[in-house]
Order: sequence, then structure tokens, then C-alpha cells
Amino acid sequence: MFDALSDKLKKVLKDLRGQGRLTEAHIDAAMREIRIALLEADVNYKVVKSLVDRLKEKAVGQEVMGSLSPAQQVVKLVYDELVEVLGGTSTQLLFTKRIPNVVMIVGLQGSGKTTTTGKLAKMLAEQQKRNPLLVSVDVYRPAARRQLAVIGEAIGVPVFDLPGVDSPIELAKQAIRECQLVGRDTLLIDTAGRLHVDEELMLELQRIKQETLPSEILFIADAMTGQDAVRSAQEFHGRVGITGVILTKMEGDARGGAALSVKEVTGQPIKFIGVGERYDAIEPFYPDRIAQRILGMGDVLSLIEKVQAEVDQDKAEELRDKLVRDKFSLEDFRDQLRQVKRMGSFGKLMDMLPSGLLGGMKITPEQMDEMEGKLKLTEAIINSMTIKERENHSLLNASRRKRIARGSGTTVQEVNQMIHEYVEMRKMMRMMTAGGLGGLMGGIGGQLAGGLGAGMGFGGRRKATKRRKKKKKR
Repeated sequence: MFDALSDKLKKVLKDLRGQGRLTEAHIDAAMREIRIALLEADVNYKVVKSLVDRLKEKAVGQEVMGSLSPAQQVVKLVYDELVEVLGGTSTQLLFTKRIPNVVMIVGLQGSGKTTTTGKLAKMLAEQQKRNPLLVSVDVYRPAARRQLAVIGEAIGVPVFDLPGVDSPIELAKQAIRECQLVGRDTLLIDTAGRLHVDEELMLELQRIKQETLPSEILFIADAMTGQDAVRSAQEFHGRVGITGVILTKMEGDARGGAALSVKEVTGQPIKFIGVGERYDAIEPFYPDRIAQRILGMGDVLSLIEKVQAEVDQDKAEELRDKLVRDKFSLEDFRDQLRQVKRMGSFGKLMDMLPSGLLGGMKITPEQMDEMEGKLKLTEAIINSMTIKERENHSLLNASRRKRIARGSGTTVQEVNQMIHEYVEMRKMMRMMTAGGLGGLMGGIGGQLAGGLGAGMGFGGRRKATKRRKKKKKR
């Protein structure tokens, strides 16, 4: 997410920090580089001009030039302007006392409307204790209504339908009536889309809006289409009046042009972002946290929230107690790896850590994939052990290790390496707990530490795997 833009902005700001005293020439050069970085990230050119003009005006003022640390002041200015361009503050969905509150989901075909409708319903039910009902009024696309029904079944949210009824207006009206009859407080309407904006689509959406009086009209945009998504959002807003935007496929958008343009172009905030294919891969959009990620400051708050959402608090306390008593077993280690896997890919987790934490080291997508593979290998090795062996690793003599290697499809060297890394991880986590970090890091965050250690360690495995491949060839 924002990888290309982030790398370029961090380089510009790093060059500024290298200057003992900033001059207007330094500022001009930095603004040129920032302008180029934003344009290459596919940010709307009007947004770029406005942002850079504001930055330059503030940067050449006494506030920066007379500062004891002018480079840090410029970093702060860039951060503040990015936050402003991204929307300023996080904007939640608007709900009233009316039953039901109607949320219209609109957008072009292929942007991810139907899947996002399901994600939003799941999030509202689980995190905001809403009682949603879904309805598809897309009567044109083959199997569109069936697709929503499948999603509803997967997330445990009911889907309203009237077989044989092909009027979008009638479907919406009857769905509202159903909500009132059974006490559903939120109706999410998945509307039809087209490959492009057309008059017929807009008129239909206007009629649905007039009939249902929605509290929210959310435009779904594919972030990877950049300025095309922004232009479509602008057209939909002009005709229908959207109240917010959900950007999908953000995990694959290395540029970030749509996210940095849509608020200033449409005047409407980004409310959520889709960050994966799973039905829980949707997050509230926090402009300040996104700006921190872009500038390499990390997003520790989101990371902590993600950890807390996935971790059973009782188990976390139990884990902390085991660490203190030096009873952290391979069974516990496997549980921690599974917890980390539920939080998402290593790429997403590493994206939330401040870049300085890794000493400026850049982890490539290939290395991320390798780390994911090592996690799976670790779990396979532990799965091949007996319960007694998982509880007491000192039982693992040479013959047992040979059996485990055969059962997990690995080599004895890989089994030995995994056990060595487990012992080292156990020492590290015990030290963290004993050192006063037992609260979050030893109890909850220890799971992240364990998972990252398992993924980044096992240095001898690649060589062992190569030896195994050579042996097979012989």
C-alpha cells in the first residue's frame, strides 16, 4: 500500500535531514521532488498543485526557516498536509433512530460492490452490534442476486429476495418492509453497476434514493484504477449525491493516487478501505494513520487494535503466566503462529511497523512469501509431534526427530533448526516478560513477536531445503 510514493517521499525528506541549515533553494528542490512523486503516484494534478503550493508557502515562512530543526518541521508540514488531503479526520457511518437505516452501495461493475456489501454487513454486525439485512437490486447481471445470497450465508447475515420480481424499486420497498416486520435496524442495498457511467443507471439510482431515503450512499471504487475511480466518484456524486467512498483492493495499490485525490475532488470522505479478499478484510479509514504509513512512521495503533481483535484475553493472560514460569511449550508456540496467521499476511503487519524499527531494511515481496512458507513448515513440523513432545521438547531425541521429519516432509536438519529457534524465541519472550514489558508485549504482543521470529528466523532452512532437493535429483 503506497509503496512507491512512500519510498520517494522518505528519500526526499531524508535528503532534507542531511542539510545542516535549510535554504529556500533546498525547499524549492524538495517541493519539486514531492510534486514529481505525487504525480507519479497518479494523484490528481489539481490536488498536487494545491498541496505543494500550501507546503511551499508554509515551508519558506519563519516557522520553518527560523526553527532549530527545520528539516523536522518540513516533515511535520508534509505529514499535516497529507492528513488534510486524505480527509482530516476519520468519518463514521451515520445512523439515525429510523428503522431501518438504509445504506445504498453504488459504483461501477467490477469494483467489488457485492463483496464489499458483505464485508460491511459483517463488520456492522460484529463490531457495531447492528442487525443488518442485505438485498440485491441488480436485476440485470446474471447470478448477481445469487452471489449476494452466497456471501450472506458465509457471513451469517440474512439476504432478502423475491424470486420472480425484477423491479429494483419494488425489491427495495419490500426489503424495507421486511426490516420493519422482523426488527432489522440496517438495510444494505447492493445496486446494479455498469462498465461506465450511463443515464439509465443514474436515473435508476435516483429513483431508489427517492424511495428509500438512505442515510448513507457509499461509492465503491477500485483503488488500483487510480484517477478513473476518482472521476467516476465525482460523476456519481454529481448525479446521486454520495456520502462517502470505500476504496477496494488497497492492498494491491502501490501508488495511492485515488486515496490522495478523492476527498479533495469530490468533497466526500473515504470511510473504509478493502485490504484483502477475506470477508473481514475491511478497515475504517484513518487519514492520520495512513499519512504515518506513507512517511514510514508505521501504524502502531492499528497494529495493536488488530492484535487485540484477534487475541483471546484469557489466553493472553495464560500465555503471560507460562512465560513467567518458563512453561511456554511447542503447543503454545503453534497457537501463537496460528494467531499471527489470522491477523493477515506478514506484508500487512510489517507495513504497520515504523521503518526505523527494521534499521531501514526493506523486505521484498519474495522474502515475505518465504517467511509465510516458513511459518507453514514450522506448523507442519509441530503437527507431526505427539502431545507429550509438544509439551516437553526435551523428549525430542534423535530417533524422534527422524520420525517427525518423515511425518512433516522435512529433513532432520530443518527439524533441529526449528527446535533451536523455538528455544531461542522462548528465551527472548521470557526476557521481555521479566523486563517489565509483560503487559502487551509479553502477553498479547508476544504472539506477534513469536510469529515474526518464526518467519524471519530459521536461517539454515534454505540450505537444508536445497540439500534435500539435490538428494532427490540423485
